[in-house]
Amino acid sequence: MELQIVRHRLQYHIERRISSMSENTGLAPPRCPPIRLTREKVSGFKIRVNNLSGQHLDACYQCGNCSSGCPLAQEMDILPNRVMRLVQIGQKDDIIHSETLWICASCFQCTVRCPKGIDIQAVMDTLRQIALEEGVDHFGPDQINPEQAAEVPQPGLVGVYRKLST
Repeated sequence: MELQIVRHRLQYHIERRISSMSENTGLAPPRCPPIRLTREKVSGFKIRVNNLSGQHLDACYQCGNCSSGCPLAQEMDILPNRVMRLVQIGQKDDIIHSETLWICASCFQCTVRCPKGIDIQAVMDTLRQIALEEGVDHFGPDQINPEQAAEVPQPGLVGVYRKLST
């Protein structure tokens, strides 16, 4: 009887952990639908991002250093290493409609931590540029009221306007 209680509690904690991982870390839930890939879809978007950013995204081997060093990872719906993977497999719609592009502080922490030397921040800037070209924008300067702007540190405002001008 006691063994059944332990198993039940263990199962409960495992299920809670899996659900919190999918909600908080941008990881796919265990039973997600399959992604349909085509050669044109994958190579077209990836080549465009490679050319615009000047980076070779195939070098990313998903070590996770970029995500573990990101000071805003807990706020992102898709972690930086997951963004890199989604670019590699050509999932443009998932990326340009995510909040991650606009939450990124452009602090270069991901770039500094990357063992392959990929400028991940430049890739994020490129993805924001593509999103704006597609008409997707999650933030505008008119959304900051003067009271909030007075409380935001100056580097934060510079980062916001920098994102709007890329």
